[in-house]
Amino acid sequence: MREIVKVFKVLSDETKLRILNLLLERECCVCEVVQALEISQSKASRGLTALYDIGFLKFKKEGLWSLYSLDREAIPNYQMKIIEAVKEALADNKLTSLDKERLKKAVRGNPGREPDLAGNVSPKTNSL
Repeated sequence: MREIVKVFKVLSDETKLRILNLLLERECCVCEVVQALEISQSKASRGLTALYDIGFLKFKKEGLWSLYSLDREAIPNYQMKIIEAVKEALADNKLTSLDKERLKKAVRGNPGREPDLAGNVSPKTNSL
């Protein structure tokens, strides 16, 4: 019972639903989620962590980047049905459609920002 309650608590948050919607498209790093959803890095990281903690996500290191994706092999069948229902429910949503359009333009290490060792971006510092 606790497991399903945790799943629904996480999915009761708009930002986490929007992040899940992006990850249904493709794997993403934190900076791509930030760009696509136009949210802070900390909010994106918290959302990804929550989705990871309930077992929806896996991540891999690729150089400096931590790439998150759905862990389709590990997600129980009933949870995949929930994810598919979320996908269907958001299919015609204007905001999530806009998120996906912005994701297409998102870049890792966008201008003026640099990745840290966890794949997150922070403002570039200028040395004088």
